Amino acid sequence: MNKLKLDTGIGSLQWFIFLIANSLTIPIIVGQVFQLSPLEISGLMQRTFLVVGVSSLLSGWLGHRLPIPDGPAGIWLGVFTLMGQMAVVQGVDKAGGSLQLLEGAMLLTGSFLIIIGLSGWMSKLLKLFTPLVNGVYLTILGFQLSGMFLKGMIGVSDKSTKIQPGVVILSFAIFILVLALSVWGKGWFKSYAVLIGIVVGSIIFILFFGSKPMPKTSSIISFPDVFAWGMPKLDAGMFVSSIMVAFVLISSIIASVAAMKQVFSGFESSHDKAVQKEGSLKSSGIISGIATVLSSVFSTVGVVPFSVAAGFVRMTGQTRMLPFFIASISLAVISFFPKVYSLFAMLPGPVAYASMLASFTSMAGIGISSVLKEPLDQRRMTILSTALSLGTGVMFLPQAVFSALPTVLQYVFSNGVMVGMIVALLFEQVWRPNKVEMEIKNKDNEKAM
Repeated sequence: MNKLKLDTGIGSLQWFIFLIANSLTIPIIVGQVFQLSPLEISGLMQRTFLVVGVSSLLSGWLGHRLPIPDGPAGIWLGVFTLMGQMAVVQGVDKAGGSLQLLEGAMLLTGSFLIIIGLSGWMSKLLKLFTPLVNGVYLTILGFQLSGMFLKGMIGVSDKSTKIQPGVVILSFAIFILVLALSVWGKGWFKSYAVLIGIVVGSIIFILFFGSKPMPKTSSIISFPDVFAWGMPKLDAGMFVSSIMVAFVLISSIIASVAAMKQVFSGFESSHDKAVQKEGSLKSSGIISGIATVLSSVFSTVGVVPFSVAAGFVRMTGQTRMLPFFIASISLAVISFFPKVYSLFAMLPGPVAYASMLASFTSMAGIGISSVLKEPLDQRRMTILSTALSLGTGVMFLPQAVFSALPTVLQYVFSNGVMVGMIVALLFEQVWRPNKVEMEIKNKDNEKAM
């Protein structure tokens, strides 16, 4: 009993760190883009913690019912970044203009997701996302995230390319430590590899490089603001963008659930099997819609189930729902205490990036495993190679190439993950397998059953 309680406590802490690490950077990025003050960035971080905690709890409890936390969606971050860049160039008032339009867009997108969920269309859309499409999505996602996290490890950003050799050495040492524990570690060390890496790395980082100054807070308890950027607005451009973003979010929801199911299929313990009684896609769509509406109400970047959680669960074996629930509730609770969430904001960035990258390395592996669920005949090989080539190729194109497109299209077509997934999805629907291939596929499915 005591061992179970200890595992629950430490597992909750590890999930908590995972949620914190994936939520910390977004408010800082958005704050820099929109030139927000330190106080405004702190408020955005507070609201992000609240929305991520509540939406993760609702998704695990009433939605997909799997340990898949919500986090700021890449598609929304891309739209925020582009809108912010245009606002700065055009001199648009950030509080009364672009950010209010983004609130309105999230409100509309959330409503659209709720309607799709209630109508039962999510199950029909599931047919579009075959193992090949999901595999392409997860593989390229692993590649794209690895670049972002590698930059964070070595301290490179758009504003600074200067690196500190000591920080780089420490980051890679932590990365190797977490990876080694996750592969060769036994028992406790394997399950809590990420937490060990963050604790050890943070102590060494503070000893040798110091820590960030503790932000000053004037109150013990602070309630998050509602519509902190003003009342939502909507125009024709953002209306169209909202519909397109909704479909991108649907693909992320389906891919996240599929990836986690694949990870769970490798576990055989009784509590793992109990957890696999996941909710329907219908409820997942509804809860994701509610979470997006909450993002609008509390003025933060829209959230979506994190596909990368599959890699975290595979590496740590943290499949129990109780630690996940405790971590989600804890994240929501600390959003009311400025001194607490300000303390977590002091977490050394390179250490967090190094520890998380070790868990994200398996994302590409999960994607490849999804593709290999069915034989790689000429048709599937061609679709796979074309989607991967175009998806990864787009990552190397300069942003200026897409500047003539509408805001949301700039993000979609400049994002390798989206391009690769769209190419795979279109090819899968247009280039149908012949009758012989279909018969072989059906026989393989019957044997699997």
